[in-house]
This record gives sequence, structure tokens and C-alpha cells, in this order.
Amino acid sequence: MAYQTVNPFNNQLVKEYANHSDADIEVALRQADALYHSSWAKGDIAQRLPILHRLADLLENQQEDLAKIASREMGKLIEQSYSEVKICAQIARYYADNAKQFLAPVKYETALGEAWVEHHPIGVIMAVEPWNFPYYQLMRVLAPNLAAGNPVICKHASIVPQCAETFAQLVREAGAPEGAWTNLFISSDQVSAIIADPRVQGAALTGSEKAGSAVAAQAAKHIKKSTLELGGNDVFIVLDDADLEKAVETGVQARLANAGQVCTAAKRFLVHQDIADQFLRKFTDAFRQVKLGDPLDESTTLGPLSSKEALDTLSQQVSEAVQNGAKLHFGGKPANSEGNFFEPTILTHITRDNPAYFEEFFGPVAQIYVVNNDDEAVRLANDSHYGLGGAIFSRNIQRARQMASRIETGMVYINWLTDTAAELPFGGVKRSGFGRELSDLGIKEFVNQKLVVVRQ
Repeated sequence: MAYQTVNPFNNQLVKEYANHSDADIEVALRQADALYHSSWAKGDIAQRLPILHRLADLLENQQEDLAKIASREMGKLIEQSYSEVKICAQIARYYADNAKQFLAPVKYETALGEAWVEHHPIGVIMAVEPWNFPYYQLMRVLAPNLAAGNPVICKHASIVPQCAETFAQLVREAGAPEGAWTNLFISSDQVSAIIADPRVQGAALTGSEKAGSAVAAQAAKHIKKSTLELGGNDVFIVLDDADLEKAVETGVQARLANAGQVCTAAKRFLVHQDIADQFLRKFTDAFRQVKLGDPLDESTTLGPLSSKEALDTLSQQVSEAVQNGAKLHFGGKPANSEGNFFEPTILTHITRDNPAYFEEFFGPVAQIYVVNNDDEAVRLANDSHYGLGGAIFSRNIQRARQMASRIETGMVYINWLTDTAAELPFGGVKRSGFGRELSDLGIKEFVNQKLVVVRQ
């Protein structure tokens, strides 16, 4: 597995990185395990939390440099890279401020005596993270586990090695001891061996179904906890009483942000028949206004896909969708450019026997479905292998709340796109994975919730 920085705007190779050896892995495991058995991990949480405060400060102070690194390495629009660094700082500060309360003992009433549950670290965690949010994905794992006392070894995506090294350096600068966060440039086989190692007690992955299945299987084989945040085929439901202008504006953002390379991006637009024509016309007009270009240029509204491989995959998916009966309403092909650009694209008339119906399109491709009523919208929303996020647009909040409760997914936003915040749990069901990150739920995924009872 080659770790390389290739600028997706022009496909120029910037730098290659050497892979870590098995000997390097052994050093990382020894350091992490030693840290777990030290007073730093098992002692007072107050000694760990200042690191997160300092990390938040570093992120904010270096926001511009960090954003440029991400934009050059994986093609994110510079404004969106700024936002990513900002949310990372918020997550670090959130756990610095709240982790002590989240991990405080919880009393339980019982006839057996005095009872409470304590929260303790469980050991070294192996994290496998993706390229589409090269800092944020790491912070979602680091912040709660550092607060809890779990050392983390991380294999980042092979196309964002500079982001991986930069993040690890920031954690060191913030004062984290050796072993608290270790970045390794390693192969999938080496990840598997690390998960099997008795010094490792859990695995966290955000990525593809294939990668998630492999990591979960290996963790289960060795009886270790895992969390998975995988793909999504999220619905964006627009009901007949929706604020149409707001739905269109937000829908375009929900589909095209990060060049459409978001697990929780709106991918299936379910639009009520009474407003379907209006929505499609306005939505198409908005897609027509998109400006492709350099992600470092603030006037650009759609950057490149992350890699040539991503571009080829999306091109093949769109071609197969059309071959199987989908109507190409707008766009549909790679842009004439040296970079990995794909035109903003709209597909309609997708039937259930079309492979596109169940696939996740990781790029700026929107699928439009017309529904007759709320029940049909719910049936179509739930007819998916995935269940990560979703959005409902309606002026009737009670109607939208009832629909939200019926949709089989981990998250639903009403009158907004599927979003994220440090204080809100993030995760899905079905093939979108299991477990939660962020909020109070995220910090308890990899702790020992130990019951203590005093019999009077």
C-alpha cells in the first residue's frame, strides 16, 4: 500500500512516504501498552484533559496552514477545510470540558446495597480512518479515548499521509505522552495483526463496507469490541408543504459539499409529486451555476474528487445506471480537466432493479425520486441496505417528526441537512455500521462500565 500525497486538482505527485515495518509496529504497541498500564491512563482524568485544551488552541492558531494541507492533499474546498479544522477544535474542547462529568460514577438503586458504575479505560484501540475528512475523523477517535485513558494506534488512508503526520505532530505538541496517539503507514494485513495482538482491546473504523467487514470480523474473532461508521445512501425528503427555496438551497449543499464525498451526504432526493417539477427545475438551475476549479480558490464551488480511482469508480457507476434504465437529466461525465473533476449530475427514473438504486455514489451525483405521499416516502427511504442519516423538509413540524420516527436510520434532521456537532451522537444502523461517536455516547464505547456493590 503506497502512501502518497497526490494533488487531485492536477494529479501531480507531491511526496511519497515510507511504510512502517513490523518492527515499528512492535515499538508502537509496546509504547501504547506501557502508557495504558501507567498512572497517566489509569490515574486522575484531570491530568489528561489539559492536553485537549492545548490541542484545540493549536488547531485554531494553525487553522490556515492545516486547511491548505487538507485542500491540497484531498481536494476539499478551502472554506470547507477551514470548517473542518474548526469542528476539530470544538470536539477537543468539548471533551476537555465534559469528559469528567461523562465518566463520573453513576449510582444505581438496588435492594442489594450501595451500587454504582465506574468508567475505566480498557486498553489500546486500533483506529482505521478515511480520507474524506482527514482531521475530523481522527479527532472523533482521539478526543474521547485520550480523555478516557485509552492509547490509540491509527492507520489513516493512504492518500492523506501529510494530514496523518500533521495531526500526530499536533497531538505531541499539545503534550500527549508517547503512545497516546501513534500514526502508522501500514497495510491491511498489518492492521489485522495489530487487532489480533492481546495488547489491543478494541477497533474503530470509518470507511467502506468491505474494510468494515474485515475489521469487525477480525475483532470478533479475537473477542474485542469494535465500532463501525460505514457508507450511507441518505434520503433528502421534500414534502409538498416544504419551503421550496430553502429545500433546494440546502439540498444542493447537502449533495455537493466535499464534492459529494460524504457518508451522510444527501444522495436520494424523495420529492412529493405536487412539487417535483418545480424542485427539479430549481435544483437543476442551481447545479448549472456550479463553478469547478482550484479548491484553494475561494470562488470555486465544486472541487475535484480525491483521486483518479474515485473518478473512475463514479464514472462507471453513472454509466451503468444509465445502461440499466436511469435517465441522465444533467451532467454525467468527467469534466475536461487534468484534475479529478466530475460534473454535477442528476439521475432520474431509477427503478429498483437498477444497481444504482442500492449503491452509494461517492461524488456529486443526485438521484431524484417522485413520491405520492408520506407512506411511500417512508417505504422508499427504508428500502435501503444503509441507514446512516437523512433529512426531511416540511413546514409541518409534527408531520416531519412522525416521519422521522419511522425512518430506519441513525440520524434524521428536519429542515436541515445531516450535520455533525461535538455534542450530538453520530452513527448508523444496517450496513452503515454500529456504535456511536461524539457526545456522551461516544466516550463510553471503549470504557469498562464496572459495577461496584457494597452489601450493607
